[in-house]
Amino acid sequence: MARSKSSSRWLKEHFDDPWVKKAQQDGFRSRASYKLLEIQEKDRILRPGLCVLDLGAAPGGWSQVTSRVIGSSGLLIASDILPMASLPDVQFIQGDFTEETVFNQLLELLDGRAVDLVLSDMAPNLSGVRAADQPRAMYLCELALDFATKVLRPGGDMLLKVFQGEGFDEFLQQVRGEFSRVLMRKPLPSRSRSREQYLLARGKR
Repeated sequence: MARSKSSSRWLKEHFDDPWVKKAQQDGFRSRASYKLLEIQEKDRILRPGLCVLDLGAAPGGWSQVTSRVIGSSGLLIASDILPMASLPDVQFIQGDFTEETVFNQLLELLDGRAVDLVLSDMAPNLSGVRAADQPRAMYLCELALDFATKVLRPGGDMLLKVFQGEGFDEFLQQVRGEFSRVLMRKPLPSRSRSREQYLLARGKR
C-alpha cells in the first residue's frame, strides 16, 4: 500500500533528524533519550540506588538512560501496553498499568520497596486533530498522576510529558496540590513546533 504524503514527510523528517542519527550512533533506542539526559543534567532527578518506575517505556530510550545512572543497586521497573525488547537491569511488564492485574504485578516486583521517581513519556497516537488529541493526552497525564500518588514515597518525584492546551491549567493545579514544587522543561531535542513539554513535580507531599 502506498504511503500518504504526510507519512512520507514524517519518515523523511524522522530519518533526517540529527537526534535520531545521534541515537543510532550512541546506541540509544530513541531520540527521547536525549530529552531525559538534558533534564537529568539540569535537575539531577536520577541517582545511583533509586527505585524508578517508567510508564509507557517502549521502545526503551528512557529506561536505557535511567538504568545506566541508578546502577545495579537501583531498581527500575518499566511498563507499556506495547512489547519492549529486554534491557540489562530493567524489569519489564507488558500491559495497562491502570488494570488491577498489571498494577499488582508492579507491586509484586517492588516487594515493599518505596518508589523514588515515576517517569512517563506517554503520548496518545496523535491524529493531528487538536480537539481530539488534547483530551486523550490529558487523560494519560491524569492516569500517570493517579498512579504516582499511589506508589511514590513522601518526597518522591514525578516527570511526565504534557501538552499545552485545554485541561492543562486544571491539571497543573492538581499536581501542585500533590507536590511541593512544579517545574516545566522543554528540552532541545523536543521539536520546537510540538506542544509537548515536560512537567517535573518534586517532593510528593
